[in-house]
Amino acid sequence: MGLAFRQIHPVFVGEVSGVDITGPLSRDEVAAIEAGMDRYAVLVFHDQMLTDEEQMAFSRNFGALEDARGGNITKPEDKRLPVGMNDVSNLGKDGQPLDRASRVRLFNLGNMLWHSDSSFRAIPAKYSLLSARLVNPVGGNTEFADMRAAYDDLDADTKALIEDLVCEHSLMYSRGSLGMLDYSEEERAMFRPVRQRLVRTHPVTGRRSLYLSSHAGAIVGMPMPEARILLRELTEHATQPKFVYIHRWRPWDLVIWDNRQMMHRVRRYDERQPRDMRRTTVAGEEATTLQV
Repeated sequence: MGLAFRQIHPVFVGEVSGVDITGPLSRDEVAAIEAGMDRYAVLVFHDQMLTDEEQMAFSRNFGALEDARGGNITKPEDKRLPVGMNDVSNLGKDGQPLDRASRVRLFNLGNMLWHSDSSFRAIPAKYSLLSARLVNPVGGNTEFADMRAAYDDLDADTKALIEDLVCEHSLMYSRGSLGMLDYSEEERAMFRPVRQRLVRTHPVTGRRSLYLSSHAGAIVGMPMPEARILLRELTEHATQPKFVYIHRWRPWDLVIWDNRQMMHRVRRYDERQPRDMRRTTVAGEEATTLQV
């Protein structure tokens, strides 16, 4: 049986079968997966026992890997995974769960907020690919919200209001909402806000979508309280159950999502137990502010 897709949510999300992504893929297989991403925006692959090197090789089929620097506060000497891999586990370099008071752990709790990966970069990410190496026994589901369907469901007046709005995104906004307000000068420089359009157009399908994230904390030309109320209202709209898929992880699942069309968040889990999740990120190609 060849590569096939089965839609597993009424609005989006495709489950993929008939392909082994641990080895090289044909050009036709890569093209089919990209077409699946354009249609479903989230793809689920089961039983893919990837090494880090194989995951990075598979990810490069879809573009260059994003430089992970500037996306966390983990010092280089404390990193657990090789260059090219993003560690979204609860583990330290020793392989044990991080201490409850660990600053890295507290920073990483921001992943439980609705967000789009790397929206805090001037050129935000294209795809994220998350591999479940060790699944936590309690909680830890990942939820995905379809920003295309959410945009389509807006009334005409709201669409007109937000059409040309530009937001400022920063990790200091998302972590600040959790009470993390103290940063070194180096971190403040690394996390300085970048500008992103609030409405994006997909480069292949031409479909419009909201571009929301917990990293968005301001709208250019709008008073801060007014901007945050609007962003909160839009996020509440976009994360209604009808737009959300809940992924319940199995060991060796790999899930790919298109950050240009999705928001996601992880749910709480028993952090006394290990959860080993490894992400590769395919870099984006241009700033959203260049979009016409």
